[in-house]
Amino acid sequence: MMKVRLLAHTPDPERLIAAAAKNCYSSVDVDGILDGLTEEKTQSFLQMLTEIGHESPIEHVSFTFAIEGVSRSLLAQITRHRMASYSVQSQRYVREKGFEYVVPPEIEKIPAAKAQFIQAMEDDQRTYEALTATLMEGYLAENLAAGMSEKAARSKAEKKAIEDARYILPNACTTRIVMTANARSLQNFFRLRCCNRAQWEIRALAEEMYKLVYAVAPTLFRHAGPPCVSGPCTEGKMTCGQASQVRAHYLELQNAE
Repeated sequence: MMKVRLLAHTPDPERLIAAAAKNCYSSVDVDGILDGLTEEKTQSFLQMLTEIGHESPIEHVSFTFAIEGVSRSLLAQITRHRMASYSVQSQRYVREKGFEYVVPPEIEKIPAAKAQFIQAMEDDQRTYEALTATLMEGYLAENLAAGMSEKAARSKAEKKAIEDARYILPNACTTRIVMTANARSLQNFFRLRCCNRAQWEIRALAEEMYKLVYAVAPTLFRHAGPPCVSGPCTEGKMTCGQASQVRAHYLELQNAE
């Protein structure tokens, strides 16, 4: 099951962005850059930045998430967003014994398809364990022949076996990610991945992340989400045609506790 936590974020993010904007548009020195930035003034600066499309000041704040219960398929998608930092659970060093996996909803709702999918996962698990054991046996023999102690030879053999056996693990296999991105990158991420045309799993993740950052910085992320939330759909002929429903959905997300 997907789980997302906001581990940390830049303190008082909206006020910091307002300070950066103030630096751009006034002659105030660094000693007074935070002076006078009331909640009202801060919101005014952020609204101005949105209206004129000045996005660089929002790069000064960042958010760090802990994500688990997502698939390796999602990992391949999310790491295409290059303006972020990722730390991912390693299949090279962590043995996937009894690995968990994500079942796509469209497979879940068809009993025969779900049964086939689960059977494939169970087969993969058995093959992974069998291959790991076979590789360990061979590597252990090599290490002992090279004069290593039993303990050292076994430890090295297991690490190498896991490293090679991971190649047969499925995309459905779950992983854990720690991700850090600045607010501008997150807004771009939400524009692309909150859209109804985005793949279902990464869209679900993007919405969870959106709810977390909106609770911290509602003015900053008020117009975040797919393009149709605050303007016209940008998908052209590929539009889902549900802009009004999407806007209503994001109002619900913003008002969720």
